Amino acid sequence: MDIMFISGLDIEKMELSNQEILDAVEASLLAQGNGKVVIEPREHLIPNPEFNGHFNILRGYIEPINMAGVKVVGDYVDNYKLGLPSELALLNLYDPRTGIPLAIIDATEITSMRTGALTALGAKYLARKGSKILGHLGSRGTAWWNIVLLDKIFDFEEIRVNSKRPESMNDFVQRVSNYLGKQVKAVSSSEECLAGADIMVEATRLIEPQVLLKTEWVTPGTFVVPYGTISAVEFSLTDVMDKMVVDDWGQCKGGKFGSLRRHVDSGKLSGETLYGELGEIVAGKKAGREDDQEKILFWHRGLSLNDIALGNLIFEKAKKLGFGTKIRYR
Repeated sequence: MDIMFISGLDIEKMELSNQEILDAVEASLLAQGNGKVVIEPREHLIPNPEFNGHFNILRGYIEPINMAGVKVVGDYVDNYKLGLPSELALLNLYDPRTGIPLAIIDATEITSMRTGALTALGAKYLARKGSKILGHLGSRGTAWWNIVLLDKIFDFEEIRVNSKRPESMNDFVQRVSNYLGKQVKAVSSSEECLAGADIMVEATRLIEPQVLLKTEWVTPGTFVVPYGTISAVEFSLTDVMDKMVVDDWGQCKGGKFGSLRRHVDSGKLSGETLYGELGEIVAGKKAGREDDQEKILFWHRGLSLNDIALGNLIFEKAKKLGFGTKIRYR
């Protein structure tokens, strides 16, 4: 019995298209909205608080593609000091009928891809169709896919980026500008980045809470995506929203991390104030944006389902293209 190991280099050689990434994640949201999945609550492992990081363990099953999976991802804020990504991950894929392990995949880029795809798909259903200005806080791994996949949908006229470390921000902005073939601006403050933007994305790497996204900047028609691990928003942010949407309420209402953890704990974001899950909207069970004046917030924690969907896409392409390494299991 063999297992396929698919490395990061294998994935890079596949040259997945932006549309393939979006389609795979959207299909997983559709399956979720139609109740054809199993999502287990994520678990956290904190080996030692002094290490300034933790592990997330995500588990799930998607019926339409007949695939189960478990992802373990380390989230270590100081990894940049070692020249490493802040998030390093492995995804195991399994046959859900027999428990046979099928693949072990470097899920570091998958984690960034699926996060960006979720941001972009949230905007597809919840942002104004004519959105032309993107304000993005943060230049970490997921920022690339946030901006690239959002721009595929909206073809922005203006993209602004602000980040704590100017050296990494400037390099990031240059790389994205070169890829998109349009100017991406590095700006000096969160206000310059977000105020007046149609779509605001907060993807920071804070060590302790700090207000970087102010409620007063949210005007009619704004779409806001706050998903940093530590809160960078004002406590009043949820008060001005016409709709609040999440990827999975079970994931969002529990745990100790997340941008809106305080809002959940206080009851500002609850089962009563929540509008719905993105999967319900993708499946047509609830409306998305209904007019251009709505202020809409989308908070995503990141789902095993999205990882598994992308992992399955990569697994199938690896078999088709002859990539990956077979490892004898037993």
